[in-house]
Formats: sequence, C-alpha cells, structure tokens
Amino acid sequence: MESIITSKDNPTVKLYQKLSSSKKERLQYGLFVLEGIRIVEDALRDGSVSHLLLTKDQADRYAEKLLQADLRDTKLLVISNELGNRIASTDSTQGVFAICRIPQQKKLSFREGGRYVVLFGLQDPGNVGMVIRTADALGIDGIILSGSCDLYSPKVIRSTMGSVFRMDIAVENNADTLFAMLEENGVETSAAVIDKDAQRVTECSFTCRQAVFIGNEGNGLPSDIANRCTRRITIPMSGNINSLNAAMAAGILMWELRK
Repeated sequence: MESIITSKDNPTVKLYQKLSSSKKERLQYGLFVLEGIRIVEDALRDGSVSHLLLTKDQADRYAEKLLQADLRDTKLLVISNELGNRIASTDSTQGVFAICRIPQQKKLSFREGGRYVVLFGLQDPGNVGMVIRTADALGIDGIILSGSCDLYSPKVIRSTMGSVFRMDIAVENNADTLFAMLEENGVETSAAVIDKDAQRVTECSFTCRQAVFIGNEGNGLPSDIANRCTRRITIPMSGNINSLNAAMAAGILMWELRK
C-alpha cells in the first residue's frame, strides 16, 4: 500500500482544496475535482484523472475496482481518514476523490435534426448539473452554457452524476457569437418564456435542428435575447403557479423536443 498522507500541507491535498473552492484556480491549472466512487469511475474511463486520492479506510475497499482502469497517467495517493473528512464537500464522504484535467473545448457537432439546449444566465449549480443529467437521459445532442455558472464547480459536477463525461457541452459567453454559430448551422431557436401569448410548447412542431434557450432562475431570459430567437414558447400551466424551477422547466422542454 502507498504510504498514508496525513498532512494538510501536502501539495496535492492543498491543490485539491484550491480547485474545490476557486474557479480562478481551476482555470489557472486547467483542473477540477471530483468526489464519490461512481463519478470517479466515469472519469477514469474517460481518461481525464491526473490524481486519485483514497482514504485509508476506503483504499482496500475500492482500490482493486478503481485500479482496473488504465492509470498510466494517474498518480494514486492514500490519505488519512481525517484528511478525507477535511477535504470532503459532502457530509458522508465515500473517501474517493480525484483531480481531473479540464478537456479542451471542442466545437459542438450540429447533427441533422439535432436537439440542443442553451442555458443562458443560469446561476444555480444544482440546476445546471440537473439539466445536463436530464439531457443525457433524454438523448439531447448538446448543451451550450452562456453566462451561466462554472461548469466545473464541484456542485455542478456532482449534480450531473457523471453525465458531464458523456454529453457534448460547449461554453459561449458572447451572445453575438452564439447566435451567429447557431444561424450558420441552420439551428432554429426557441426562447422559453412565461407569456400567455407565446406558443405553447405542446403545440410546437420541432422539425429541423432545434435549440431551446432557458434563462436565469429569477429573471428568465433577457428580452433582447428572447427577441433574437426564431420564436417564443411557453409551458402551459394551471392553477395559481405561473413559473417552474429552471431544471424542471428544462426537463419538460427537452421531453417535448424529443417527441
């Protein structure tokens, strides 16, 4: 077994904590962190893990399972249980942590009849992660983040449940560049709004390449962005509720896109 690391001043442990708490550090190093056996397994299969950290109690339990992956480019460290509790971001940690390389952003592949979601200004990491996970489940072809929270924040990554390694995800924060890209690729755009005069999504015909824009949790889509879309769509609602959680609304819209 590897020698057990007990010091909070260990360089890798300190790096893990920096990456966990700071977007600036993640961008500077080109790295992000993971916690939990399932998502770390996904990352190992993806080949993006630079450091694998296991607590002493979990090293024997998980080592054989995790080491079945190709670890030629991965450094394994065993840390004390106390250190594992210190760096954990969950109340009941599994004692499995990883530092991963942020992949180079690829151009989104716009497939014939493809279905895409643009998250414009979403700031809740849990919502962003849940949308990515739901998009993976429903067979959405790609997601674009624009002015939204950091894709590689620990809470976003945790909420995706590994879908971040399976989905095509792009980041484009410039609205002009974003709309130009969609137009060049023949993508019809729909703005999801709360407006009784907008077209009901249940009555929409989605035929060619489609992208649905979903806006900020509190303010929705800015009017100038909604107006630049091909059409405005809305989810019909009954009773006294006139809005939905962003991730819930996205799930409904993606379901309709795939029908």
